[in-house]
Amino acid sequence: MIAASGLRWVLSLMFAVPVLYGVWRIALPGTRMTERVDHALHASMGVLMIAMAWPWGMDVPSAPQVVLFSAGALWFVMTALFRAGDRSWGKAELAALPHVVMMGAMAWMVAAMPSSGGVSGHSTGGGMHDMAGMDMSAGSGVATMSLTGTGPRMTAALLAVALGALGLAWLTRALDRAREGDSSEGLEGTDAVAGQARANLGGALAPACHAGMALGMAVMFVLLV
Repeated sequence: MIAASGLRWVLSLMFAVPVLYGVWRIALPGTRMTERVDHALHASMGVLMIAMAWPWGMDVPSAPQVVLFSAGALWFVMTALFRAGDRSWGKAELAALPHVVMMGAMAWMVAAMPSSGGVSGHSTGGGMHDMAGMDMSAGSGVATMSLTGTGPRMTAALLAVALGALGLAWLTRALDRAREGDSSEGLEGTDAVAGQARANLGGALAPACHAGMALGMAVMFVLLV
């Protein structure tokens, strides 16, 4: 999907960090089952985004991905009711919205690139080669293909903007939490203060990983326009 090897590696690393974080959280004792599912969905998305950046990723069947991430979007909508705590239902759904957008965007990206056979002399019968509605030419030399048609390209552009905004919001949150951790470490104190500092720094990991995923996806959508 991406012809520029440097960009391919940069995006792969951006997606690999959330994957590793998700796997770590899944394996961490005490992680609740709903959180394990959350992290499994995000880790799966990271793995498949890495695959999309490389030629071999075009052989990955698209239909299971559409099903997985459509179900993932519904998962975050439905489970928001059980995560509300002392928040209203509306606020709980609003908190889940960024994850719903990411899952839905991933499902749309894969669905917008349906397979109709193979290229380069071989057939995959279910991967993402020779995609309908796609221009498979090298074009700018950065991406090996882009969407054709005004509607799909406008949708991709809107999703790129939305994901970029979400990524920047998550990045800001991560930096704020990391800064709180640094300021806490500088205080004289007790084990409680040190523990709070570690908690703040640890709390920066999740939004930082979400930021990396969202910003990387935004770049991928820009390449499709």
